Amino acid sequence: MIAHDIIIRPIITEKSMMGAVDKKYTFEVAKTANKIEIAKACEEIFGVKVAKVNTVNVRGQYRRQRYKGGYTRSWKKAIVTLTPDSKNIEFFEGMM
Repeated sequence: MIAHDIIIRPIITEKSMMGAVDKKYTFEVAKTANKIEIAKACEEIFGVKVAKVNTVNVRGQYRRQRYKGGYTRSWKKAIVTLTPDSKNIEFFEGMM
């Protein structure tokens, strides 16, 4: 897989921005990607050194539209921790 196919988008929430102070960045990633692929993709795209990767499978939530119900899509979230000597990701700098 190509690096841009693995990392789909950054997650911009209040909680994820608090982690960015400690060099922990949150991304939505491909459901089939493993931790090694996610780390290599981050290093390739952003030019940083990755210390570790934590992943979470997020289940779809039940939503109702009038009389019918269904589930939102499920997705995979990755929390990427950078090494202390690594530079920050510039995309998140403007958000804080």
